[in-house]
Amino acid sequence: MQYFLYVLFGVLGGLIGGMGMGGGTILIPLLTIFLNIPQLQAQTINLISFIPMAVVSLFIHIKNKLVDFTALLKVLPFALALSILSSFFALKINSDVLRTIFGVFMLIIGSIFMLKTIKNYLTKYLSSHNNNSIINKLKIYVIKKYN
Repeated sequence: MQYFLYVLFGVLGGLIGGMGMGGGTILIPLLTIFLNIPQLQAQTINLISFIPMAVVSLFIHIKNKLVDFTALLKVLPFALALSILSSFFALKINSDVLRTIFGVFMLIIGSIFMLKTIKNYLTKYLSSHNNNSIINKLKIYVIKKYN
């Protein structure tokens, strides 16, 4: 069963990673929660598995002209510098603290994505419908409900 979970989690991480959304976003929590792998070890597994996935995905994205090299050159030096510093930081702190930092980060990012999605949906919905009719329906509902 444990081997099956490793395979399944690898498939899920590869699927998400191949789409450029960060396979570690799903791989790390799956490894720590379901296989009880310590946070730092799960992050290391993610980093090692990320290398071949990134090479293949990047080749496909470059081939399809989806890479903005100008933006990449602006981001890359700072990302590399801070990845070196944060690697040493991760080695110095407790696995539970590392897991908490990762969890808070995922919660913040997930909340931002969720709120943006809701905002986009409401904007599309309200712009495609007559605003007056929606407001009137709400007024009628509130009047009936509370009178």
